[in-house]
Amino acid sequence: MRLQRTLARTAAVQGRGYWSGEEVRVEFRPAPADTGIVFVRTDRSPETRIPACWAFRIETPRRTTLASAGATVEMVEHVMAALAGLRIDNCEVRVDRPEMPACDGSSRDFVTALDAAGAVEQSSPRQTLVVADVTRVGCDDSWVEARPAPQGGFSIRYRLDYGASGPIGRQTLQTPITPDSFRRDLASARTFITKDEADWLRARGLGSRVTTSDLLVFGDDGPIDNSLRYPDECVRHKTLDMVGDLALCGHDIQGHIVAYRSGHRLNAELVRVLLVEGRRMADRRRTA
Repeated sequence: MRLQRTLARTAAVQGRGYWSGEEVRVEFRPAPADTGIVFVRTDRSPETRIPACWAFRIETPRRTTLASAGATVEMVEHVMAALAGLRIDNCEVRVDRPEMPACDGSSRDFVTALDAAGAVEQSSPRQTLVVADVTRVGCDDSWVEARPAPQGGFSIRYRLDYGASGPIGRQTLQTPITPDSFRRDLASARTFITKDEADWLRARGLGSRVTTSDLLVFGDDGPIDNSLRYPDECVRHKTLDMVGDLALCGHDIQGHIVAYRSGHRLNAELVRVLLVEGRRMADRRRTA
C-alpha cells in the first residue's frame, strides 16, 4: 500500500485539439486527499466539475470523453495516462475548452509539466483494486482480460494486429506500469492512424488542422513525413491509452491486463466489470 499523492505546485500545458482545432490551456492544480482527478471547465458559468470516473464516461468514437451537467471534456486519455503513470492521485485539471490539447499525440508534454511541478505525499492511503479472478470482455476479434497478479503490481501485455503485410503489422508489448517504466517506455509514444483513415476523417471535416507532423500517419511504406521514436511505437501508444482508460476506476490496480486489439470502449467495459468483481483493499493500518 502507498499514500496518496498530489502536485507540489501548479503546472500548465497549452496546445490545440485534434478534433476541434481549438487552442486550449490545461492547468494542473494540487488537490486535497480523496479528491481524485477532477476536470473543471473554466469557460462555463458557473464552472462545471467533471470527475474522472468511469460513471461519467460517454461513448465517443476514437477517444475517451467524460460528461456532467451538460459539459464534456474530450480526449482525456493522454492526460489521464500521464497522471496515473506518475501516480498523481489528486488533481484539479482546469481547462478552457472541451477538448484536451493533442500536443504531439503522446503524453510527453504532460509528463514534462507534471515532473517539473513535483509531487508530495498526503496523509490518506491510496485504495487498491485487486483482480481476484480472470475476467474477460470483448469477442474473438478484440478483447481484454484481467488476471490476478500473485506477486502484486500492475502490468499490461498488449497485442496489436493490423495484419502481417501492412506497414504497422503485428506488435506485442509487455511491461510493468510504474512511474519509471511509463516515462521511459510509454509517455512519448504517439497517436497513429492509417492514411485511409485520415482521408476519411478529413472528408467529414474532422481534424482539418492536423498535419502528418502532428501524429503518425501510415502510408504503404510507413509513417508519412515523420519517423518512429520506437520500432514498436504503435503498440506502445495503445498501451498508453489503456493506462489512461483504466485510470477511470479511481484506484491503483493490482493485476495483469492482457489485451488483443482492444480500444477505448473495451477498456472502459473492463473497468466497469472490475469495479463490480474486483476486491477493493484499503490500507490495513486503519484496522491494525
